[in-house]
Amino acid sequence: MAMNTNDIEAIVKQVIAGMKEAPVSAPAQTGSVSSGSIPKTARVAMLTKTEHFDIKEYPLPEIGDDDVLVKVEGCGVCGTDAHEFKRDPFGLIPVVLGHEGTGEIVKMGKNVKKDSAGKDLAIGDKVVTCMIFKDNPDITMFDLNKQNVGGADVYGLLPDKEDNHFQGWFADYLIVKGGSTIFNVSDLDLDSRILIEPCAVLIHAVERAKTTGILRFNSRVVVQGCGPIGLICIAVLRTMGIENIVAVDGEEKRLAVAKEMGADHSVNFKNYKGIEALADAVKDAFGGHLADFAFQCTGSPVAHSNIYKFIRNGGGLCELGFFINGGDATINPHFDICSKEITTVGSWVYTLRDYATTFDFLKRAKAIGIPLEKLITHKFPLEQINEALRSDSPFDLVPSTDETGHGTYAAALACGSAVPEEEFLGAAPEASIAVVKLKQAKQYLRDYYFIPSDAECYQETDLMLGIRYLNLLADSLNLPLVICFTVGSNMGGH
Repeated sequence: MAMNTNDIEAIVKQVIAGMKEAPVSAPAQTGSVSSGSIPKTARVAMLTKTEHFDIKEYPLPEIGDDDVLVKVEGCGVCGTDAHEFKRDPFGLIPVVLGHEGTGEIVKMGKNVKKDSAGKDLAIGDKVVTCMIFKDNPDITMFDLNKQNVGGADVYGLLPDKEDNHFQGWFADYLIVKGGSTIFNVSDLDLDSRILIEPCAVLIHAVERAKTTGILRFNSRVVVQGCGPIGLICIAVLRTMGIENIVAVDGEEKRLAVAKEMGADHSVNFKNYKGIEALADAVKDAFGGHLADFAFQCTGSPVAHSNIYKFIRNGGGLCELGFFINGGDATINPHFDICSKEITTVGSWVYTLRDYATTFDFLKRAKAIGIPLEKLITHKFPLEQINEALRSDSPFDLVPSTDETGHGTYAAALACGSAVPEEEFLGAAPEASIAVVKLKQAKQYLRDYYFIPSDAECYQETDLMLGIRYLNLLADSLNLPLVICFTVGSNMGGH
């Protein structure tokens, strides 16, 4: 599935929280220990069709001797949740999503004593889960040479079961089955715990980058893409002691946050025409030098093609932006890799060791004043989960509305997503949309041409400025451009 960059940024920032905590204290029950205040039924947000959750209530099943019952305190919304919500690419519907969650242990099987890192577990402890590894001998806690967790199962992406609907964090409770990973993170606050999973992705990426031998304390590092992943990447680098960081993005708001996360300088690619001018801007930000190392954090093939131009001869690159198939990228192997001797590594999710390292990163980042909590921009209760997944703070991007609805209707026809139940699909559903909203024509022009006061009317000069803006934007992104005029003229309808 493909989504617009702004859609993914806005959705990935949403957070679901607000559940009440369960009291801690209770008599033991047969075969398990519990807090003594567990309801017989609880709610889940069940994705029953694309773009729609139903809040359903089910009986809480009895846990086994090796299981843990967790009362959910909050869960972040990942881009993977957004993909599944929009189009069900994994074929999981009906499903309870949510894998960036955390909560409090309220019941434990009699065999549960310690977490996956050997730390004691008890009723009332705050925990997170990682993956379900199915006894894979190639995935171990402390061997960085072993494979990552890309092939393992994850709570929040499991097919629903009739005997257990509590398999995702978008719920009141989660049942952690025996053999799963679980970590005691009681020494972290709620916001930090919600950020553990996405931060582990960047801990792993930086560990991958370090294997090149190029990333050092005094390295010049460029981070391309300042969505949540890029911003966390900057924070991890800064926490490690790397200070010479340049952030590249097309949104000034993101670039401002990048500096709060630790970037020294920022470059807005929209201000430069063509890759050569953009590469020169990155070079200028480093005081006349290209980057020693680059992190490519977007899902754009064009961005991947561009990143090589920012890197010096003998430099390194970590590509971590493509968690879905975003399409093919065009590079020149001679100029981009071979003649420059670029060392490239890919990064995909994390290892168990990275997960544990993330806990220390979060403590250190907080200690040195990196405001990671700013990555959590919205909070919703469980019953508003549909609003949470659909919300994109549109007025943060465009502080006005489409009064007539004409342009919105045309955009839906051109690029609208699929609505299967209405047999609807836009002409180019995977296209990105750039919208120019025109101001009304000046009154003297309306008077001169006898335009009624209640009629929509725009100036030709404004139309041409809009076209120029779209051409410059498409050129800076190296994307093809189709312009749709949804206005008529004095020569007739459109």
